[in-house]
Amino acid sequence: MRPLSEVPSAAAPVDAEQAEAALVEHYPRLVRFGYLVLPPSLSRSRRVLTAHALAQRSLQSAHRSRATAAGVPQPRHAARTAPASPGYAYVRRQVLRGALAAGRPRRLRFWPRRAQLPPVLPLAWGLRLLPHSGGADELALAQRLSAVSGGARAAFVLRGLEGLADGEVRRELAAAGVADPHAALTEADGVCAPYALLASPEFDPCSLQARPPDLPRRRRHGRAALAGAAALLVCGALLVLPGDGWGRDALSAPLYTRNPASEAALDPAALRVVPATFWQRSPRSDFTAWPTRGDRTQDTRLLGRALAVWARPGPGVRTSATPRTPAGPPMGPPQLLYAGEVGASAVVLFYDGLRVVRYAEPRNADPSQGAVLDFARVDGADTASSGALVVDRAEGRVRYLTAPWVRSLRVRDLLAPDRAPRTLRRSPDGVSEALTSPATAPGCRTWDAVELADGTAVRLLTDLGELAPARLTSGPPAKPHDVAGRAELDSWARTACLLPAVRSHGVRSVNSWMYATQPLPEGNGAAQWLCTRAETWRGTGSRVLAQFQAPSARPSGSRPPGAVAARAEDSPACGTRTPRVLAGVLWKSHAGRWYVLAAGSEQFASLTTSGGVSGRAQGRLLAVPARAGDRARLNGRLTDGSRVGALR
Repeated sequence: MRPLSEVPSAAAPVDAEQAEAALVEHYPRLVRFGYLVLPPSLSRSRRVLTAHALAQRSLQSAHRSRATAAGVPQPRHAARTAPASPGYAYVRRQVLRGALAAGRPRRLRFWPRRAQLPPVLPLAWGLRLLPHSGGADELALAQRLSAVSGGARAAFVLRGLEGLADGEVRRELAAAGVADPHAALTEADGVCAPYALLASPEFDPCSLQARPPDLPRRRRHGRAALAGAAALLVCGALLVLPGDGWGRDALSAPLYTRNPASEAALDPAALRVVPATFWQRSPRSDFTAWPTRGDRTQDTRLLGRALAVWARPGPGVRTSATPRTPAGPPMGPPQLLYAGEVGASAVVLFYDGLRVVRYAEPRNADPSQGAVLDFARVDGADTASSGALVVDRAEGRVRYLTAPWVRSLRVRDLLAPDRAPRTLRRSPDGVSEALTSPATAPGCRTWDAVELADGTAVRLLTDLGELAPARLTSGPPAKPHDVAGRAELDSWARTACLLPAVRSHGVRSVNSWMYATQPLPEGNGAAQWLCTRAETWRGTGSRVLAQFQAPSARPSGSRPPGAVAARAEDSPACGTRTPRVLAGVLWKSHAGRWYVLAAGSEQFASLTTSGGVSGRAQGRLLAVPARAGDRARLNGRLTDGSRVGALR
């Protein structure tokens, strides 16, 4: 509880005539009072105008029928006292409140107080109005007042300019909203300056001198204002133009939202819906034959939101796209593949002939939680590459939507080739159970791929962080085939942990080809050379890895992954166009001796090394003694006599 001396005294009535008479009679004194209390962070010119505005606005409350003001404190020093009238005390308190409010910090969540904004009136255009400059003592006083709080400045001015005693000062500060008047008085005691300086012309905002403003800055602002006005005029003219463009003979089409084709693309009723049995008689087995599935295919509000976000994704939409996949709006009404609730999300899948688009939002459609929009290029898909799509991805787990011709779905851990695959259940709509995604799992302790059986083949697919899973194959580039047999599964068990090198790269398929088996020196067994090639949906950006798989005594499924001997991007090596490869490694035997090992595909007739290690071998295998850290340049000659280098 505040001391009794700090509590405002009882209110005494003050009518508008008394307040107006006091303001007219003592206007210069009130303006000086406000100028001294205003925060020093304002410029001198701004403080002048704000002090006048505070004094002129002090009559607003007095014009009510019975305006009230606190009891008038009686001055104790007659030599320098303020006029002791209720009207003057009232307007002085209004000025004090406004000046203190102008110095309070602004809060982002609240509208600023009127005193914190530049005054509307009085207003000076093109000039800066400043009080006359004083001497060194006045400058020192201004610096000391700027270093204290607003309450301390008010206490100093009430003492020095108004001649109030400390108890009266505390009552005035409390009435003006100062939280701790006693602390403000204590802080004001630290301002060491004669009170007579407060009457100096330095602090008289009624005796002013005019100075020009910052003229270069005004010119810059003027040019910016003219440019903004011109832009507004142009925009206004565009808004009032007729809907058919610039005129009757204009060649430009209407605005996007008024283009008939664009409007049809955003109309849920215009979506292409495929019957459930169409795939059985369709001449093609790809995404065009997929039936429309899901429990919310009739939810036009969900479909409308999905189409609108596809056309105009806002800042709350997390968008992703595979490399070189256009993320623009649909070119026409797309095909609806799926619309339903999966996990905690409502999911919609579209297909427009070039891309698969996935839209996901919370089940309750709360816009504050945002939405997800994913794009994946799938043009040229066939039966083998259109067997499944990722319909949901959350917390490191994925769910697949399978093609209607898929009869069974199983999960196989590529790192455990001797372990039988397990069945993965699906809903009647073809949505699978959730399984761990190897694309986002930390480390490489397991690698879950899915086996799709459609009656003609069993295909192995894996998630690489995109909508369309990648198909895994084995065999030479001319005739890749689906992974089958223990030998190929063992090879993929040591290759799977290298797949993160092609993750989120728009990969369509990954083929692993064992192109050579090499007996190792000193009877250290036989090593396998493989070439792993990742093809993309866009055609470019393919990645090639040549790997060396040394023999291992560990049981199947726990052997280390192959060592990458060479890698290349956008290379035709190991592809149908150039079905050959050459690579080498620096290898250490069990006895601790080093060798340069190299192997080429069957097209190579001889191999040579130069640089740090020199050697030559007839045929497509090479083993040359070397030392630790040696670097060799590897070349080969094909059976037709042409010379080629190693993969790089």
